[in-house]
This record gives sequence, structure tokens and C-alpha cells, in this order.
Amino acid sequence: MSSGIRGVGWAVVSVPPSTRVGTYSRIRVVASSAIDVSGTDSPWSTSVHCVIKTSDNVHKVRGMYHNAPMKRTPSESAVRAAATIFKAAGGTLRTREAAERGVHYSTLYGMRDAGLLEQLSRGVYRLTELQAPSKYDVVAVAERVPDAVLCLVSALDFHEIGTQIPSAVTIAIGKRDWHPQFDYPRVRVYRMSGEALTAGVEEHSIDGTAVKVFNPAKTVADCFKFRNKIGLDVALEALRETVRSRKATRDEIMKYAGIDRVSKVVRPYLEAME
Repeated sequence: MSSGIRGVGWAVVSVPPSTRVGTYSRIRVVASSAIDVSGTDSPWSTSVHCVIKTSDNVHKVRGMYHNAPMKRTPSESAVRAAATIFKAAGGTLRTREAAERGVHYSTLYGMRDAGLLEQLSRGVYRLTELQAPSKYDVVAVAERVPDAVLCLVSALDFHEIGTQIPSAVTIAIGKRDWHPQFDYPRVRVYRMSGEALTAGVEEHSIDGTAVKVFNPAKTVADCFKFRNKIGLDVALEALRETVRSRKATRDEIMKYAGIDRVSKVVRPYLEAME
């Protein structure tokens, strides 16, 4: 049987002769062929071959459905309950954490659209009626990557050592840990392993969010370890200001310098400061 229709990807159907093709709203006759059916009385002996084509109206409806903004209007009781949950958590929650505490997704997104929640980063929200965290970018990163440790310039800024202003949130993670992706804030990741990742870690709280950060002595040692990436001048300023402000002793700095294997680099600078 020859259909008389060419082209790959076309859906071809056969309709009995007794059927009026016009009754199928989404079937348009494209071509037909004469078939030799002598000697058979099958109802399909004479066929009309057509191609099913989606109506233009269907595409319009699909476009309206997918492109139109979804209006989310959570009830006042749901908003009050969600606000109470956020306040109990310090004001900042991830989407998954909010859902686990009973905040429905439609309530969460509705509060965001209404300006009741501020999106600090992808999947991280903060109640706007509360005072913004002093280091909201650090909070956003800590919420997304709770095991990451604040290091280098971000750690110096956290401990108020020196004059460096972080251009990105600098964090340390394990050699094989998942590399986090952020649209905002800007994040710079450093890989560490073993004792270099676990030694000297402190845990602080910023508006209810747990933040891990290396202590001042470990931060100074890290600055010398990564001096080719952040600059020797940054490492020297960190060493000088840490000793001057007595935020770490010389022995503590040398202890972590040994862990980072930069003792021979740090010692001459420490001796020159005596």
C-alpha cells in the first residue's frame, strides 16, 4: 500500500470511508491515494491518509499557561504561621528547612512575591521585617553550604584583621566535596584536606545561622599558604595586625604554619618583627 505522503516524523492514520474526516477537529486531510482493493470487502479497503496537526489555538493556550505569572495568595493565617517559624529559626531558612517545619511552598513563594521574604540566594530566604544580618552574604553561603569554612580574606574580615575588603565570600571545602554554584553572592572556593581543613575551626552564630570560620592564627597561616593567589602583601598585613592586636600568639601562628607546611616561609617574617 502506498500512502502518497512523504516526510520523516509525520504521524499517518487511516480512516474508514464511512467516516467524515471533517468531524475530527484536529485532523486535516493532507493527501489521498487510490488503492486496488478488488476482491475484499474490508471496511478499511478504501483509505484516506491524513496527518494529525496540532491546532494553532493549542499553541496559544500553552503559551498563555506557561508564560503568565502564577498568582500566589496565601491566607493570612498561613503567612502568620510561616513568619513565626522564620522568627524561631533566626529569620533565615532554606526552602527545604522551611518545608520541613511546615511552610508550604505556595506560602513561601507567595510571601516572596509580596515582599515579606527576601531571597538572599537561590533557595535561601529571610524574613524582611527583621533587621538584615550584618553579613548577609556570609549567612547565605552558610545556609547553602553548612560544612564550608570561612577562610582567607573573608576570615580576616570576620575577625576584623587588617584592611582587606572581600570581593567574594571565600570558603574552604574538602578535596572531593561538591563544588557549590552561586548566582549570588560571589563565592571563591579553596580546596583543603586532612588537618588543614579541620584544625583551627571555630563556630559562630550570625542571627541564628551557624557559621564556621578558621581562627586568626590558622587564617594567617592560610594566607601564607595561598600567598600566590591572594598576594604576599595580604599575608604580611594579616601577620602584622594579628600579632599587634594580640588575636593570636606567635606560637599559635607557627603551630598552624606547621600544619600548612609553610613554617620556613613564616618564621623569617615573625623574627623580623621582634
